[in-house]
Amino acid sequence: MNRDQIIELISSKYRLIRLEKGYSQEKMAEVIGISKKTLVQIEKGRILSGWTNAVAICSLFKDSEVLQSVLGNEPLEVIETIAHNGIDRPKDKSLGGRVWWKEVNKKGKFRLQQNLISQHYRILDDEHYRWFSSFDKEEAIRRLNELDNQG
Repeated sequence: MNRDQIIELISSKYRLIRLEKGYSQEKMAEVIGISKKTLVQIEKGRILSGWTNAVAICSLFKDSEVLQSVLGNEPLEVIETIAHNGIDRPKDKSLGGRVWWKEVNKKGKFRLQQNLISQHYRILDDEHYRWFSSFDKEEAIRRLNELDNQG
């Protein structure tokens, strides 16, 4: 996935996210900081939201079942991975990937997982802290090997 794909995907889900939350168009527009007219245009598919609004939607509605169904259980992780072209530092404790993730590889105290929805990869330690995220499988495997050799 890249920024353009995320923008298109999230733009197509604005209405469903709004309805899931029980918001009127006025309330939704106010929450995300756009005009009602702009929201209507996005919901009708006439325009796309921008990157900033896509990030805002993922942040403000990260618990949305609609978002989770298209991005996996952690929409912000997908956004952060794209924005920073990967993540390579210990960050955020996860739930361990029981639902939206498949285990690809395990070395020592680290395991490489792939998100079933977004297809991005991440490395977790045995306490479920995220050490790395990327859409590049080869890079993820390389980093898993490096982390295992350090540990």
